[in-house]
Amino acid sequence: MFHKEGSKIITIALGLFTIGLLTANRFIEKGWLFYLIVGVLVLLLALILQFFRNPSRIAPNDPGVIVSPVDGKVVVIEEVFEKEYFKDTRLQVSIFMSPLNVHVTRYPGAGQVTFSKYHPGKYLVAWHPKASEENERTTVVVKTKEFGEVMHRQIAGALAKRIVNYAEEGAEVTQGSESGFIKFGSRVDIYLPVGTKIAVGLNQKVKGASSIIATL
Repeated sequence: MFHKEGSKIITIALGLFTIGLLTANRFIEKGWLFYLIVGVLVLLLALILQFFRNPSRIAPNDPGVIVSPVDGKVVVIEEVFEKEYFKDTRLQVSIFMSPLNVHVTRYPGAGQVTFSKYHPGKYLVAWHPKASEENERTTVVVKTKEFGEVMHRQIAGALAKRIVNYAEEGAEVTQGSESGFIKFGSRVDIYLPVGTKIAVGLNQKVKGASSIIATL
């Protein structure tokens, strides 16, 4: 199953793959060069298809847990001062996504969207300390039943040139449902109340909507 955000790119890729294959078959003799070209075409198509894959995920739908919004690796767990919305100290968990990860962004908890904003910006590497403040990004806050307001922030990286955000203020959302999509490598930060029990460790790999990030 592929994500709707990739429909145009996948269609173009399939067209170019077909043209390349037909051209190689017509003008190049069957030999090492022909099979090298075919191999490269297959590899490029496979990379595009895997990037836009959208596997089915079943969230726990448990108000007592916060799930990972994306697939990737936990790179930051620390207390920080969040100055855009909360303007106080929060517990930040950051997840880095490589181009090989699923890039669908999902709601970490169920509730009502109280804030949703897009920020244009730079394209520093996603793990840069200033990326969460200076890169292109979207900020979404959901008021959950047990954790109060929980923020997740999509952050563009050096390769990510487009962030898609589906969150609309006032909307009721379910845990694990789609919040957005980031094209190519990037990062998502989660901001939780100080004192929340974190259920993951640094460098741990997580899956969107499935891995539990925090508990009460």
